[in-house]
Amino acid sequence: MDRQLKPGKVWLVGAGPGDPELATVKAARVLGQVQVWLMDDLVSPGMRRYAAPDTRIISVGKRGGRCSASQASIQALTLAHALAGRDVARVKGGDPLLFGRGGEEAEFLRAHGIAVEVVNGVSSGMAAAQALGIALTHRAHCHGVTFVTAHTSGDGRPDWRALAAGGTTLVIYMGMGRLCAIRDALLAAGMRPGMPAAVVMHASNPGERRWAGTLATLAEALAAGLASPAVVLIGGVAAQALPDMPYACPRSINI
Repeated sequence: MDRQLKPGKVWLVGAGPGDPELATVKAARVLGQVQVWLMDDLVSPGMRRYAAPDTRIISVGKRGGRCSASQASIQALTLAHALAGRDVARVKGGDPLLFGRGGEEAEFLRAHGIAVEVVNGVSSGMAAAQALGIALTHRAHCHGVTFVTAHTSGDGRPDWRALAAGGTTLVIYMGMGRLCAIRDALLAAGMRPGMPAAVVMHASNPGERRWAGTLATLAEALAAGLASPAVVLIGGVAAQALPDMPYACPRSINI
């Protein structure tokens, strides 16, 4: 009688925001030892340098507004490869546990008896701050940082009033399609029009673009040609991204 096939292990690997050099040493090691990559759309093609020559690399890109793989189909494909005895890297942009649905995928796989391990990565929010030359926390401006997505389950919205009152730097993911609504909601919640704001598109990538201004002028980032994927940063710390400009100056710059 044949032995029952031992399932493979799945690694949820954070590839970072784009620059392959921002991948961790552990990520590079894991990516070089697995048999299969299931790679998200926002992962830089440059990450392929870490693959072994015989690695099977499958694109499972999932982007809003585009024809793409469903979450259910991605999970089913990951499970199928693991049950076939292959070690799998589920390669995700940024960090798998920060708006990467890593928690959902880990729960699904563990429920089917598959061993799962997470390899953290640099999030695009951190890379955006680095691109702007700012700190996400600064004692002179805030007491913390809040990472939030503008695209919630069931097409809901975050509690912008609570976020405006929180006094933290706001790092907003998936917000470019709702940029004007975000601006209006924060203004209606009492955030001052002159609050510094910035947008970074393709953080850490060769095509990176940056814009800096204020909450009141936030929509100018769209006019300047910035679009998804991008991160929006709002808070006093963003004043450091406005060179030679007063703290509440309404003028904006496309860097």
